[in-house]
Amino acid sequence: MRVLVTGGAGFIGSAVIRHLLADTDHSVVNVDKLTYAANLDAIPGAPQNNRYVFEHADICDSATMAKIFSSHRPDAVMHLAAESHVDRSIDGPGAFIQTNIVGTQILLDTALDHWRKLSDGDKDSFRFHHISTDEVFGSLGTTGLFREDTPYDPRSPYSASKAASDHLVMAWHETYGLPVVLSNCSNNYGPYQFPEKLIPLMIFKALKEEAMPVYGKGDNVRDWIYVEDHAKGLRQVLESGKIGESYNIGGRNERTNLEVVERICDILDEIRPRKKGSYRELISFVSDRPGHDFRYAIDAAKIEAELGWQAEDTFETGLRKTVDWYLANPNWGQSKTNTYDGERLGLGS
Repeated sequence: MRVLVTGGAGFIGSAVIRHLLADTDHSVVNVDKLTYAANLDAIPGAPQNNRYVFEHADICDSATMAKIFSSHRPDAVMHLAAESHVDRSIDGPGAFIQTNIVGTQILLDTALDHWRKLSDGDKDSFRFHHISTDEVFGSLGTTGLFREDTPYDPRSPYSASKAASDHLVMAWHETYGLPVVLSNCSNNYGPYQFPEKLIPLMIFKALKEEAMPVYGKGDNVRDWIYVEDHAKGLRQVLESGKIGESYNIGGRNERTNLEVVERICDILDEIRPRKKGSYRELISFVSDRPGHDFRYAIDAAKIEAELGWQAEDTFETGLRKTVDWYLANPNWGQSKTNTYDGERLGLGS
């Protein structure tokens, strides 16, 4: 297939492209606006691959998107382009509404026009895969799991914008017949992630001997998945998922935020020890995020049973590989014009 990947220079999108180029015969058209968190260096070797093309474009630009579809005639779309940081959505929700909702609507309209012009055989094989988040389901208590039929209950501007995009995708399927599949994932981590997110931020803070800030008491729970496992799951959904269905993709790795930070400290104590003391001594507790969801946890039974996918990395093996990668790439995310210095975001002021 020729797969058009939006947001392919982002964290999850780049992992998807690395996987498609390395482990399949699919061709890739990478469409990315190259905002602050995007980096084409996350796809090493791609420009030299004759199955790869990059298009610098904004999904909100309908005319440009139409030209890209007309030029490349994709057999499938994997839609990952999105503003994704909850804290930034609290400070500035407008960009999230524009990209995640309006951009998705424009992309759906463009894909629908493209699909309607295909031959019957190509119509049958076309897929629009929308990649979303477990945050659309809201917040869990101490028990229970998010299932595909869990009611939506978004609590942040980010999750609300992603919930809206999910509904748009399913509406375009039901109303216009566009063949879609949808997936919702748990928290991703791994190499090439922009250092505003928890795990790379804590690694870099520790290496700089700076305070490692943990929201509230650190007892908020997240379900973690290694990004390369997620990329493989996304390919399974694209190739084998049932049209009109959604699939939850999770690693079955629940940890409190404090447990995550403490484990990072323990790994660093082992492989890059401080001159004196443990990295745990750098942990500090700060005021909680506004509207902070207590717990996310994914039930991945459907994708495991129906598509045969299962996460390969445990949180322990994935986190160790992640720490190793950031130790080998200490300047990741700091070479662009819009650098991030680890400042607190999402105070809503």
